[in-house]
Amino acid sequence: MIKKCIKCGKEKEHHAKGMCYGCYRNLAWDPPKGVCKRCHRERQIHAKGLCRGCYNSIFQLNKIKAWNYKKWYSLDAETYKKITEKCIACGFDKVVDLHHLDENHENNLKENLVGLCPNHHKMLHDFRYRKEMRELLIQKGYNVPIDKKLDFVISK
Repeated sequence: MIKKCIKCGKEKEHHAKGMCYGCYRNLAWDPPKGVCKRCHRERQIHAKGLCRGCYNSIFQLNKIKAWNYKKWYSLDAETYKKITEKCIACGFDKVVDLHHLDENHENNLKENLVGLCPNHHKMLHDFRYRKEMRELLIQKGYNVPIDKKLDFVISK
């Protein structure tokens, strides 16, 4: 039945309480709540007895990560995992960050990306240890571009 919605004023199919489906769902519908099996908080139950956050963290996490790698780095999940498999400086494999060699976050070519543990990544961005880390990367065979901040010459 087509009626004028009392909230938005548009001529749409009538749902309930004088509102169209969209207005009713946004304003009047109160979905049933229950206790989440995982976090034990009273929330709207999404599926399998879990709230939306718990459900997504259990069943959708890999899809979300893959989508983020594609969005942030234009890389598929397998390539990202291969690059960040272990730190190229020390071999640490628990937590590995992605570093852009030319420090241009728009340049997501595979030759520009390396995996570094948080310690070595921080050292590379810290001016005190930058030269040491760049020499280590060059020694490992990576093409490190000239650093304008480090490789400057004072002309007289």
